[in-house]
Amino acid sequence: MTVGIKDVAAAAGVSIATVSRALRGMSHVNAQTRERILAAAEALDYPLPQRQAQRIFSRTNSVGVVAPYISRWYFAQVLSGAEQALREAGLDLLLYNFSQLKSRERLFQHQLLKGRVDGLIVISLPPTEGEFESMLNLGIPIALVGMHHEGCASVAIDDVAGARTATQHLVNLGHMKIGLISGRPDDPLGFNVPQDRRTGFMQVLAESGLEWVPSREAHGDFTMHGASRAMDDLLARPNRPTAIFALSDEMAFGALQAIRRNGLRVPEDISIIGFDGHEMAEFSDLTTIEQPVPLMGEMAAWSIMERLKSPRSEPHSLTMPTTLVVRNSTRRINPDEQQ
Repeated sequence: MTVGIKDVAAAAGVSIATVSRALRGMSHVNAQTRERILAAAEALDYPLPQRQAQRIFSRTNSVGVVAPYISRWYFAQVLSGAEQALREAGLDLLLYNFSQLKSRERLFQHQLLKGRVDGLIVISLPPTEGEFESMLNLGIPIALVGMHHEGCASVAIDDVAGARTATQHLVNLGHMKIGLISGRPDDPLGFNVPQDRRTGFMQVLAESGLEWVPSREAHGDFTMHGASRAMDDLLARPNRPTAIFALSDEMAFGALQAIRRNGLRVPEDISIIGFDGHEMAEFSDLTTIEQPVPLMGEMAAWSIMERLKSPRSEPHSLTMPTTLVVRNSTRRINPDEQQ
């Protein structure tokens, strides 16, 4: 049985993230914990990073990464985590970026990746069954980020659970009129994240006995500009929400700008919560659901390297935790403020 980073974490009694940081020599792991992790890795014969390059079998010395966007924060953070882990192991990252369907068809249907890379990381792009079959036919290790699929290694969060936590936070603060800034309803790339987060939101409303009013939803397309326009639209409608759940921090930033531009205050007039853990959330004092985005890219890269070392090893799936980070963009509301 092939030993993976999960096994080292379990043996040392720490998280996967702590194992990764310790093995890479990062400073924010105390000496005793680092020694315990190194001892566990040695006992399990898990290869340390300085040995990785020597033990990885790679014909092209490259791992491909497929990403629909590279300018958006989430994708850039995943890429950063993956690139650092691959670079430390002596492997190159070859980026395949596309945002149009024709580019997607060309990449998968014509097998442009064949012979060019020894592993493949796919970021948050749910493959069709045909695309998935095309990837498997490459005969190389594959890791998915932001989603799970049988037959591939994967690392993701539970977006439904994260959205439930965000919505429950607003409900616990007494909010009954909660608005939603969501993604595009006609998304051509078929991302699962917007649907899953919206599902979690709706579940909590129903469980809390709160009526869903469709006019409290506006589409922000997961961009700041789109969310700013969506927030303007929501504020122009009657029966304004007392709280907003934006399905990403970038959309929350756009909503914050629109709220203030319209002469309102956060959280005195409207509470707002985001999702992702963007580094600017702290400076914007934004309450958010934090996810370990760079670490997910890193874990995907590690799973590729483990499969390159041991081709017969079984791919495994990781579900990373999310954390509610409460700041000053949300507040408790009194019943008389619901009018």
